[in-house]
Amino acid sequence: MNKKLFIFGFGFSSREIARQSKPYFETICGSSRSREKVDALRAEGYQAEIFDGKSTTELEARLAEATHLVMSISPGEEDPVLSAFPDLQSICSRLEWIGYLSTVGVYGDHDGAWVDERSELRPVSKRSLQRVEAEEAWAALAEKAGVPFSLFRLSGIYGPGRNWFVNIEKGTSRRLVKPGQVFNRIHREDIGQAVTLAMRKNVGEVFNITDDDPAPPQDVVTYAHELMGKTPPPEIHFETADISPMARSFYGENKRVRNQKSKDVLGMQYKWPNYRTSLKRLWDEGSWKA
Repeated sequence: MNKKLFIFGFGFSSREIARQSKPYFETICGSSRSREKVDALRAEGYQAEIFDGKSTTELEARLAEATHLVMSISPGEEDPVLSAFPDLQSICSRLEWIGYLSTVGVYGDHDGAWVDERSELRPVSKRSLQRVEAEEAWAALAEKAGVPFSLFRLSGIYGPGRNWFVNIEKGTSRRLVKPGQVFNRIHREDIGQAVTLAMRKNVGEVFNITDDDPAPPQDVVTYAHELMGKTPPPEIHFETADISPMARSFYGENKRVRNQKSKDVLGMQYKWPNYRTSLKRLWDEGSWKA
């Protein structure tokens, strides 16, 4: 086999990518900023190294062995990995494939219309603009390296310990209403499936990884309360809501995201296809808990 995967940013989604792709790799190595998390990953049988924005001898040694690379760290003013490793292409001499986890936020605002991978990018927020720049930088690196590059644009991520039931349990659930606003969502298991399929098939394409059912956020909150047998909180009008600037910026980008290409090219069969099916399954299985 002799295939080795390196994941920058071994977090919520990356852990699921590692779990599903484990049978296809001799080793999987992930990075974290936390020594505690690195130790925990090693205890689980993964290789792991600290990455705090700086190159290290240990990291370069792991990267030199990698055949597949997944990037799952959000960019700032600069991409943290490309900034730390300006000669990454030379370091990763065995590289066969690169994957980058991005966001559907790069499409920006389409006034609720449907978008697919060919749609115009209209980023609104600063973080979405940074994502577009990072996408372009990683695509350029892959082209120079002569390897396939798969770009995964993800919608709002949920899964165990990160979902609407958790918010209800914490007492932080809110029904924020903005007429016409919809969002897509994605369970981390479907992210893991998509990235694993792309690696196995050695595909280099752009994919929207998202559910089939863009829906108003207040409808999802209401249904979660119904399943828990609880009374939903009162509706809060978006214009007068007391929310953070980041939360408000999410509502400035309204679109419905198609996932058909992921089904046609990767063979994706979404296990969590819409919010009603997904919420009921989370609740019935008890898999909403961390």
